[in-house]
Parts: sequence; structure tokens; C-alpha cells
Amino acid sequence: MRNPHTEQELTSLDNVLVTRLDVTDQTSIDDAVASTVAKFGGIDVLVNNAGYGAYGPLEAFTTSRIRKQFDTNVIGLLATTQAVLPHLRANRSGSVVNISSIGGRVAFPLGSLYHGTKFAVEGISESLHYELAPLGIKVKIVEPGAIATDFTGRSLDFANDESLTDYQPTVRKVYAGFEKVLTTAAPPAAVADVIVTAVTDGTDQLRYTAGDDAKAALSSRATTDDTVIAGVKAQFTL
Repeated sequence: MRNPHTEQELTSLDNVLVTRLDVTDQTSIDDAVASTVAKFGGIDVLVNNAGYGAYGPLEAFTTSRIRKQFDTNVIGLLATTQAVLPHLRANRSGSVVNISSIGGRVAFPLGSLYHGTKFAVEGISESLHYELAPLGIKVKIVEPGAIATDFTGRSLDFANDESLTDYQPTVRKVYAGFEKVLTTAAPPAAVADVIVTAVTDGTDQLRYTAGDDAKAALSSRATTDDTVIAGVKAQFTL
């Protein structure tokens, strides 16, 4: 966790280590991995779950906010994976689970930064899937849909500049769309269950979906390919 001193529930559990880990801080990554190996003797599974969503007109984002999105969702994922791989490689076993999103396969308006990172996670994971298989290491991608977390709160970086009037109709429609989608969001446990399945099913399956909306969206994308773009435009009446 970025702030382990605030945690009370997990620290009371047996056989659990709560330590500081900020994926944008290489020292904290290295220290967390070392502490885990020291306590448990090794690592079997890495779940790359850190991330947030930057949404809004691209023109409204500063360069620093653009970099923060990619540093967290992409560079951080690569850094933690690099830190753990030597331990998995030494054992010739283990799994890397990368939490992507349906937003890594289907893009929505105002999400050029977020979707850019999740599309990157998909490509990184697919390539690593081939690269690590000969070493006995499995790579899994979990693609959730809308999940009942604080994604639209602390995990959402919504940038808007009302002086960019050309974008405001789209901003209003997308923000309203967020609220509507989250009314049917799946519980976080749905993703946890899929992660457990991915690391225990003994298969080489690469992609797993989490949530009924994710299954529907990705099924539509698979059967219609880029014609899904017309559906997105219709959904947001663009």
C-alpha cells in the first residue's frame, strides 16, 4: 500500500505482510519485494492492480498529468514486473496477473489517456505471455467492466477546461454515462474471484473477463470488430 500506516483490517490477519509500495517509486518496489521474499521465502503470484483513470479532453491535460497516468498504469506495472520476475524465473513457475479493463479493448470518449494505458497493458501482457511461457511463468490479463469501487472518486482524474466550449457537450454526456453505468456495477469480489481462477486453473488462457457488462462488451467487440465504434457513438449520441 502507498500508506500502510493507515491500514487496520489487513494488519490483523495471520500470514499477511502489509508494506509500503508505490509503483511510481522504484525504491519502494524493491523494498516491498525484498520484504516479501524475506518473510515468505519467495513469490508465487504478482497482481498488478495499481492504477487510476484520467478522463477529459486531451487539450485539458498538462504534460505532467499525462505522464502521471502512464507512469502509474504502464511504467509502474513494468517496474513491479521487472522486480518480481527474477524470483519467478528462479523457480521456473508462478504467474503475473495484469489488471486491464474492458477499456483495454474498447475505447470511449474522453479516455485517450486511460485507454492508451490499458491498450498498452494488453500489448505488454500478450508479448510477455509468449516470452515467459518457456520459463514456466504464466501471464494472465483480467478485464473488468464497471466495478463498485471508488473509481469515480479518488481513482478518477477528470480534467476539464470549460473555456474549451467545443468539448462541453461531450463532457456532459460522458459524465452522465459514468453515473448510469455504475448503477449496475459488479462487486469487487467478482474481480477477486476471477483473479483466483486465473492463477489456479492450470491453463495457458491469457484473457479473463470480470462482470456481465465486460462479457457483453467484449463479445460485441469480438463479433463486430471496429463496427463497435458506431455503437459507442450511438451510446453517447455523438
